Amino acid sequence: MPDGDMLHTASLATPSLTTSLSASSDRAEPRAAPPSAPWQVISARKVAERQARLDAHPEWQLEAEAVPDAQVKDVSTITTLQLTARELDIVTKHDATALVEALRLRKFTAVEVLKAYCHAASIAQRVTNCLTEIFFDEGLERAAELDRHLEETGQVVGPLHGLPFSIKDHVKVKGHDTATGYISWAFKTVSDKDAVAVDILRRAGAVLYVKTANPQTLLSLETNNNIYGRTLNPFNRDLSPGGSSGGESALIALHGSPMGLGTDIGGSIRIPAAHAGLYGLKGSVARMPHAGLMGSHDGMDAILGALGPIATSARDLALFCRVMLQYEPWLIEPPLLEIPWKQNVIEGEGIQKKLCIAILWDDGVVRPHPPILDALKRTKNALLRAGHEVIDWEPVDHRYSWDLITKMYFLDGGEEYRETMRKDPPVPQSEWILAQVPNDGKPYDVADIFKINLEREAFRVKVATHWNATRSRTGTGRSVDAVLSPVAPTLAPPHDSTRWWGYTSYWNLMDFPAAVFPLGRFAPEDNRSLDVSADLPPVGQPRNPEERFISEQWNPETYKNAPISLQLIGRRLNEERVLGMLERVEEALRLAEGSGSGSDKNFSCVTL
Repeated sequence: MPDGDMLHTASLATPSLTTSLSASSDRAEPRAAPPSAPWQVISARKVAERQARLDAHPEWQLEAEAVPDAQVKDVSTITTLQLTARELDIVTKHDATALVEALRLRKFTAVEVLKAYCHAASIAQRVTNCLTEIFFDEGLERAAELDRHLEETGQVVGPLHGLPFSIKDHVKVKGHDTATGYISWAFKTVSDKDAVAVDILRRAGAVLYVKTANPQTLLSLETNNNIYGRTLNPFNRDLSPGGSSGGESALIALHGSPMGLGTDIGGSIRIPAAHAGLYGLKGSVARMPHAGLMGSHDGMDAILGALGPIATSARDLALFCRVMLQYEPWLIEPPLLEIPWKQNVIEGEGIQKKLCIAILWDDGVVRPHPPILDALKRTKNALLRAGHEVIDWEPVDHRYSWDLITKMYFLDGGEEYRETMRKDPPVPQSEWILAQVPNDGKPYDVADIFKINLEREAFRVKVATHWNATRSRTGTGRSVDAVLSPVAPTLAPPHDSTRWWGYTSYWNLMDFPAAVFPLGRFAPEDNRSLDVSADLPPVGQPRNPEERFISEQWNPETYKNAPISLQLIGRRLNEERVLGMLERVEEALRLAEGSGSGSDKNFSCVTL
């Protein structure tokens, strides 16, 4: 097994290997590794290609004296050390929604906005190893075209005119590699067309300039692969930024992108967003376009990944969805449902002033760590003070849901993963997930797959019935409006230690939309505690090996400075309602914070 930390060190160093890449352009073709080359050779050449593209713009590189050594764990403010005041204004004081308005009003040019984000992205790469494909010059050419168009016509090209947009590595971008974290795909997967979502982004006026790291196999909540190595969490580099969209979360947290494109089949948007203190949305599969992705198991439809945004504000999540559906993707991707975006719902139409939120404190498999329970308690109190109703969500079959979705991940017994990685040793989290392959590693036959699909539909009916039945427990006369839940049982975990996805994969199995939102960062030195005994019965001894591992993992110092986040879950195809209700939840938290109680900037642990 390769040493992840050694890979990371190698990926950050300036390589001595040469490529045929021109220093003045990011369009030249690199010299590909021979097909039979060892994986270390392919990795070194891929890293050299990336470094050459960074070196073509030395003005954006982190100055040598500013490079933090390995003992510096929190690098979240490093971009403020080198960017100009105007660059900082662009990347830290504007979310994507504000940026597109500023660009429309010509407060900034598209070129200067992109240069600011290229500068921040270069720094982010140096300290977290978050980028894969880099095409700054291509982006600058497009930004200049957009500036000329606005100057000559007075009109923007589209609703994202001039907005820099980062793209997860396995999403196809024409002319660029789509290695997807696999050594065997590196240099061999240059796309001849854009993914549907990427095509829409271009038509809407977005400017593409980087692709971001994802893990080997994609089926991982830790971003690490043998091509580029490990991606680090900018708030504490001993911790994971999550996966599989971990490159996006690290980049956006360091202001290297205003918004990025991720995908989620078990938590791969929500967990990276949570671990970086950002907003993320996993929508319903049938609404958002997802054609044009590269990954294992193309053609499998027992469980599908949802495409969605990671951003710095809730309104940016809505901006992304509005733009995606404005371009009617169902006309070119037939499985999608024709459901235009309803912005009026986000703005409150049809959403009751008094909500009833159900809180999932504990899924019955792994109890969350204290800071997460603290966040749930504080959010509950804020909702009650704001006049909303809160009840407990009684968990239904969470262990069963994991066992079922794992069958769907590995209908072929994991054979495609093993074959693709034949000369690509598994990194630790790949090794862990492949150890979860059911059915003794054998493929399911057709009759088995039919049965699994029936189990999936029966499970969905059971959970929907359970949700409907909550009307007998609410004071509103209707079932609960949303479920408030942890995103994971831990804050951003130490590298290679993720052991339970159940708080996110459960909702993938239901195909329910879920939005992640931040609530500050964890400060272990804060000794306040909250009593949650009224909400949570004692667990006693760990209920299973996963809970034992995670409970023994708890040490406040381990998670110093880690972001704290929660997720809000709604019914299928109700993305607008989820975002509209999220606004109500955040309004309640703001009111509570203003009154001196409720949501603090830094949460403490609770005493259990």
